Amino acid sequence: MSTMELLASGFSVVFNPSMFFMVVIAVVLGTIFGALPGVSATMAVALGLTFTYTMEPIPAIVFLVAIYCSSITGGSITAILFKIPGVPSSAPTTFDGYPMAQRGEAGKALGVALFTSAVGGLFSAFAMFLLSQPLTQAALQFGPADLFAVTFMGLSILTCLDGEHVLTCIISGLLGLLLACVGQDKMYAVQRLTFGNRQLLAGVEMIPVLIGLFAVTEVLKQTNKKDFLNAKDGIGGGKVNTKMPNLKEMWSIKWTMLRCSVVGTVVGILPGAGATIASFLCYTMEAKVCKNGPKFGTGVIDGVAASETANNAATGGAMVPLLSLGIPGGNAAAVMMSALVLKGVQLGPLLLVNQPTYLSATFASMIVTNIIMVIVAIGIAKVFAQILSIPYSYLGPIIVMLAIIGSYANQLSIADVQIMVVAGIMGIVVRACHLNSAALVLGLVLGSMCEQNFSRAYLMSQANLGTMFFRPIAGPLMIFCIVMLVLPVILPMIKKNKANKKG
Repeated sequence: MSTMELLASGFSVVFNPSMFFMVVIAVVLGTIFGALPGVSATMAVALGLTFTYTMEPIPAIVFLVAIYCSSITGGSITAILFKIPGVPSSAPTTFDGYPMAQRGEAGKALGVALFTSAVGGLFSAFAMFLLSQPLTQAALQFGPADLFAVTFMGLSILTCLDGEHVLTCIISGLLGLLLACVGQDKMYAVQRLTFGNRQLLAGVEMIPVLIGLFAVTEVLKQTNKKDFLNAKDGIGGGKVNTKMPNLKEMWSIKWTMLRCSVVGTVVGILPGAGATIASFLCYTMEAKVCKNGPKFGTGVIDGVAASETANNAATGGAMVPLLSLGIPGGNAAAVMMSALVLKGVQLGPLLLVNQPTYLSATFASMIVTNIIMVIVAIGIAKVFAQILSIPYSYLGPIIVMLAIIGSYANQLSIADVQIMVVAGIMGIVVRACHLNSAALVLGLVLGSMCEQNFSRAYLMSQANLGTMFFRPIAGPLMIFCIVMLVLPVILPMIKKNKANKKG
């Protein structure tokens, strides 16, 4: 089947009237699910499974892909308006999106988020369609040592999150790593920091921690103010008009979008990495290389663009190993895989040989979804913005209620609610001690994956660190990590020596 015939077959599936209507419904549901606190992209796809029971396999994956892509975008709405990441991958969006909203630029922040989400999603869709087999083969070359090097690179960029407070960033990251150590070790089944609590054996869940650190902490902060959140705080008093970026703004973030699209797609392909790691990795990368990097965290469109481009680019990347080799690139892709297996689909290399329509239909679904979701998200953002006209004395308890529901719904566990409460209080302490909550979350997100891959690589190399890191991929990455960690210490010394020589 030629490329044109393949494309025609994919778009014929999506533009079938009944299927197109289902895609629109999927985009609406996905955007709403993504905007609700505590509903991850994985949960959104799982909730969408009930609609696919009577569908054929190809329409089913089209529907689920539409929910998956739109839920990632939906998370940016509450991240910008309320400083509550709807999905974990939208957490970095709060760092610049919410300060923009407080300055009265919520519409601009939403417009940049939607535009860059579409760019990242479209880029990864084309990458998935054109480079599916080559990229999958490249990802298979990543062993545990290489995956450890990738995740450690994410941790090493902690030194770039706040150039003026490197030590506090490192301390915050170490606190995040400490939280990632809670639970039963997956390699040796040893209990760590559980204090005899069985509910902590599975570890500290990321979603309750994110909700606590961002939502609960923000509510406690706002209730401590004499002037409550209202129209003069810049959120809009319930009236937010999404403003798409103009040509000048698009041109100013072109390199950010390109870099994050490429990195996000590659990270999405790596098994177990997913949109959250892609989002944090690209945000911290852009904080170092972007010309507005020093302003990250104060409300610049580059920060919003980095996060939203990356997490949407990861969606297409996650589908590459799923369709080509039957290996899910992330949790949401794993849910889709289980749905297809239940329908009798044999995933693997032969799938695209015998039934190439799966690839073309997925590609067409992602293209259509990334276009429709911009329109849908603008409407849904208006609805969510209406909530901001409610006095904060009412809005605060409502946010806390949604936070409790979101935390409990994660695993139907009261322990997650308790973790959320502790994380909310910890967020106040972090703020009071002038620590970096972004670094703490980054340590929590990457800690578990980093440890597991190191343990596997250490065992496979028979406790030989030289064998672990003298690899074509792991070696250069570890050298880069060491440079990133040492650079903040060396640069001030070099500047001081130059100043002394001049003096």
